[in-house]
Parts: sequence; structure tokens; C-alpha cells
Amino acid sequence: MGLLPSWVDSANAPGGDFPLNNLALGVFDTGQGPRCGVAIGDQIADATALEAAGLLTLGAPLLAQPSWNALMAAGPAIWADFRAQMTELLRKAAPKRDRVAPHLHPMAGAKLHLPFTVAEFTDFYAGRHHATNVGTMFRGADNALPANWLHIPIGYNGRASSVVVSGTPVRRPWGQVKGPEDSAPRFAPSARFDFELELGAIVGQPSTGPVSVAQAQDMIFGYVLLNDWSARDIQAWEYQPLGPFQSKATATTISPWIVMRAALDPFRAAPPQRDIPLLPHLADSGDDFHDIALDVTLTPQNGTPETITRTNTRELYYSPAQQLAHHTTSGCPMRVGDLLGSGTISGPTPDSRGSMLELSWGGQTPINLNGAPRAFLTDGDTVTFRGAAIAPDHRIGFGTCDGTILPALANPYAS
Repeated sequence: MGLLPSWVDSANAPGGDFPLNNLALGVFDTGQGPRCGVAIGDQIADATALEAAGLLTLGAPLLAQPSWNALMAAGPAIWADFRAQMTELLRKAAPKRDRVAPHLHPMAGAKLHLPFTVAEFTDFYAGRHHATNVGTMFRGADNALPANWLHIPIGYNGRASSVVVSGTPVRRPWGQVKGPEDSAPRFAPSARFDFELELGAIVGQPSTGPVSVAQAQDMIFGYVLLNDWSARDIQAWEYQPLGPFQSKATATTISPWIVMRAALDPFRAAPPQRDIPLLPHLADSGDDFHDIALDVTLTPQNGTPETITRTNTRELYYSPAQQLAHHTTSGCPMRVGDLLGSGTISGPTPDSRGSMLELSWGGQTPINLNGAPRAFLTDGDTVTFRGAAIAPDHRIGFGTCDGTILPALANPYAS
């Protein structure tokens, strides 16, 4: 599908993240309280106001609250109807243009909030290059992947309470660490703080028992960029035998715009080549992956932004639908608003690695940033993720997902 022309001129601009094809969903505030909004070019269409004015009719009021959870819960038929109505209101020759125009607000002047209420957060480990890199660092190349890795999407249950929207500062955490030179563990601020470049899938429909990969695909409402901030030194001491805990609980940052699954359907991609066939309940059901280009920019305090990573969601070994299906195999109920992180998305080359841990190879080979060596994140750094599915005449973008590192607080337990 080519670019859908809109009467909002900025939506037709080459290289913009938010053409009419996208219709990304956010929660914004221009001084009148947070409301549901739809990104269109450099504007936000006030969907809450459009519904109140009768320009959007969804069978029941779904947009009165500053969250997209009610629309999610209404199901795929309503999702499709919503997109069709918004497209009709914003297309080039829209007959109701004059009634819609007063409900547009400049994106630049709006404060953006979390676009949905996060029910639960699960983080996976579904990037083969990342898993291989990390495993090689800690266990050697011959034992890089755990024995189960090529059979199931490995994950852990994280903290929904610490999911924050892009632009929220992230405080360097304290934790218990024990380095090779330490005779005993000590309590200290993390010295190896890191980002993880991920794609977040949002569950839009509940389940009460196991679902297939195809059913899981239909349950996914949309996607966000996701930064699973990680304290590597805390993680190294705590992760055995049960995996990450406090090292991942500081914050998880998501982009403020949900890109609905339907907007990405034209960019679906085939699964990877598999060394070992998956069990039937996890077998690939079609083109369940996506072609989304990703990059990471690191800006030191008072420094110059530098892009340090470029990769693509095609590098994932397990699709979000496979991750979701696996999550349900035990009968674990999924809820509207559940968030699934893909795990770090790294590519095969050094400049496509999705974390500082990999880029600096555990600190052994620091990258060059603004002319100085850098192994991990320092206070004042701003990490910015960008992502877009790219067609010849338009792109479906996510906006930015960023956060700035604040110094650790004074020891909270000091007397």
C-alpha cells in the first residue's frame, strides 16, 4: 500500500513518522487534562473530543478515560472500525474536515503520558545474536546458548509498576554487587548501567487457557519501542539461579505512541532459518515477524548525539506471537494491557548490537563516544531509540523512546 494522502499537510511529508497509514495512539495533555489522541503528521487529533462530538462512533464510549485499554478490550472488529473511521476523517477529501480541524493540536506543545495502563510486564530473551553474545562473554562460545534456548522463548516476569513513558528521567540504582576483586558483596550504585533495545508487544485481548501462535497474533493490539534498563553489575551477582530481579526493576521506558498491529501488517516478514524445528504448538504460523529498522543514539551531557547501533526486528528468533503463545501454555491468563518485551534486538555485526554490554564486549573494548572511550552509561547520558517500518513513499514510525540518566541518590540506608 502506498502513502494515504491526508488534508493534514505534515502527514504527507517524506520521512515523517506519522502518515495517515499509521494512526499511532497516545495520551496527551495541552493543559486541559490528559486525553486520547491520534498522531497525524506533526499534529495530534483529539480522539476523546471526536468521540464526544459524535464524529467517532464505536458502539459505546471507549475514549473518555486517558488510556487506550477500553478500545483494546472492545476487540479486533472495533479496532478495525476505529481505524476506518479515523482514516475517513483525516483523508485528503474528508467531507467532515471542517468539523475535525478544531480538534487538532500541535504535537510540539503537548505533554505525552503512558498510552495505556500496563497490567503485567514480561521480558523475553528472543534475540539470538544478543543471547549468543552474552552467553559467549559469560560461558564461552561453545556454551553460549542454554540448552533450552532454541526450543522455547525464555523470559521472566518483570515489574509493571516501573514502566515509564519516554522522556522520564531514570535514576541510577543502588544494589548489591560483587566483582571478581571483592571478597564479599557490597551495597553500591550500579557502575555498569546499560540500555537494552527492544520491541514491546501490547496484549489487547484476554485469554484463560493456552492459545495457538495464530490466536496470539490476533490478540496483539500494537507495539511500542521499549528500553529495558539494566544494571549489569547487580545482575551478574543476583541472576543465579533464578535470573534478573532488582537489576531490571529500576525502570522500563516505552515510546509514547502505540503503533497498531494493522499499521504494520504491510511490513510482515518471514521467520528465521531454524537449526532445530520448534514443537508444533510454537511452530511458525506464517509471516509473524516484522521489518522494522531500529537505531540507538547516545548523547553525553553537554555532548554531541552519536548513533551507536542500527539493527532490525527481523533479527528476533521468536516472534511476539510465539512469545505470547508460550506465555499461555501453562494456562497462565493474559490480560488486556499486558506488555511483552522482546528481549534485546542485536544484529550479526558489532555496530548492530543492542546494548552497551555487547557494544563494549563487557567493558573490554569500549566504544568511541565524542572522542572518549565508553563502556557503560554515565550520569547525564541521554539514550534515544527510534524505529520505523519503511516503504518507498512513507514510513510507519514510533517517534522516540528516550531517557536521561540521573545520578544515584545518597545511600538510602546510611544512618
